Amino acid sequence: MGFASEYLQNRVLFNPLSTDHPNDRTRIIIVIPAFDEPGITDTLNSLNNCIVPRCKTEVLILVNAPWNATPEQIKSNEKSLNNIESWKRSNSDALFRLSFFNIGRQENREWGAGSARKVIMDEALYRFNILNRPDGIIVSLDADCTVSENYLQSLCENFYYCHKRRACSLYFEHPIEGDQFADRVYDAIVKYELHLRYYYHSLKFAGFPYVYHTVGSSLAVRADAYMKVGGMSRKQAGEDFYFVQKVIPSGGYFYLNDVVVQPSPRLSGRVPFGTGPALKGILTDVNNNLFTYNPDAFISVRELFMNVEKFYRSGNKTLSGIINNLDKDVATFMEINGWRQKVEEVNLNTSNPDSFKKRFFSWFNMFKMVKYLNWIHSEGSLVKTPVLDASVRMLEMTGFNIGDKNERDILTKYRSIERESAF
Repeated sequence: MGFASEYLQNRVLFNPLSTDHPNDRTRIIIVIPAFDEPGITDTLNSLNNCIVPRCKTEVLILVNAPWNATPEQIKSNEKSLNNIESWKRSNSDALFRLSFFNIGRQENREWGAGSARKVIMDEALYRFNILNRPDGIIVSLDADCTVSENYLQSLCENFYYCHKRRACSLYFEHPIEGDQFADRVYDAIVKYELHLRYYYHSLKFAGFPYVYHTVGSSLAVRADAYMKVGGMSRKQAGEDFYFVQKVIPSGGYFYLNDVVVQPSPRLSGRVPFGTGPALKGILTDVNNNLFTYNPDAFISVRELFMNVEKFYRSGNKTLSGIINNLDKDVATFMEINGWRQKVEEVNLNTSNPDSFKKRFFSWFNMFKMVKYLNWIHSEGSLVKTPVLDASVRMLEMTGFNIGDKNERDILTKYRSIERESAF
């Protein structure tokens, strides 16, 4: 019985797909779900061009299709399989062991990105279970990505051999220039990535304690940590966001920002929301605009977060005074969500301010944060604002000098801020 045997008996969607025994020295397994991905060999070439790590590495690819896949997409999957097989034959000396599986079209109407990612991550868990390696690293990547040459080396040195680290988000950058896509597509991905980085920076400004990107192609987790939270979410989209929110409270989550994952900026309708649909929305807008959360939303909630420790062992009069001094929209949102009862409950179950704060933010978690942001822009007094205006204002509020105010320069500034932060 391995460490994950019970999970593998009860929580998986498929029986083990592989029959071969993993190399005993395997410490990193990269998993790639692939649907309509004939260019997947670019990803394999990128991985094969990495610096050789101390850890033995495997790559597992799951070729799959949802019930409503078009004939063209099925043919694309067949092309993907042929390309992968040909690549494997031509790269017998690759620095990783490659396995790929074709599970065909799935008739389950709920099948999507989450289910595919779960199946192939469960397969990696199965292989680490054979080795009895609960500390093995499962890395989630997508079939339209390339990676920096230190990708495997850093995962090995800065994750696997750092035993207190349990899971991480990896730094990413979309290509924003080139000849593979039209200029307007690159302009659109600049706006979308700027939104992601503005949002990340704004959460930090607000004092939210658990700020990480949640991009499915840029995640990694130890095998036992993956198992303990019940594995990857099966949602058709946003599975990465839900998974990360399950993992963070366990501790040991970090941001591996000395590597670069480059997801493709292509237009894609394979999921109901995410990069592809966001790009389509920008490109179909008359002014090619992308609207994002108003910076005032983060200013207002920052006041709340700065006062959280004052809730500890405070009476009703003090609590009411704190809430009444907050922005009226924040105060209303807290009332709607039963904050007073929650604070009383947290106080009954904590013995010091630090534990109170941790437990409070297990309630006011990222789900609650998103709920607040959506509420204040629909039911509250704020309206969303163009991403360039919002991102420039947030940089200025946080002490950064801004020269030229064009989207690419601002995105470059946000990128440099993230890359320079300690991981």
